[in-house]
Amino acid sequence: MKEMDWRNHIVSTPDVLRGKPRIKETRIPVSLILGYLAAGKTSEEIIGEFPDITKEQIAACLDYARHLSEFEVSV
Repeated sequence: MKEMDWRNHIVSTPDVLRGKPRIKETRIPVSLILGYLAAGKTSEEIIGEFPDITKEQIAACLDYARHLSEFEVSV
């Protein structure tokens, strides 16, 4: 299985969506896609609502969330 690198698909720039992480070249925030997935929507259903994105970009949103969940804080 090919290694997913979310950095190829997810960007954050202060001038778009106030810096919220979004799918590159769109104004679709990662949090919106994660919300759809959490609600049980399939990739196909999400693409039906947002035809400009791909399954790979949806997978990148999940990989981004995985990356954030591995963040450790030193106490």
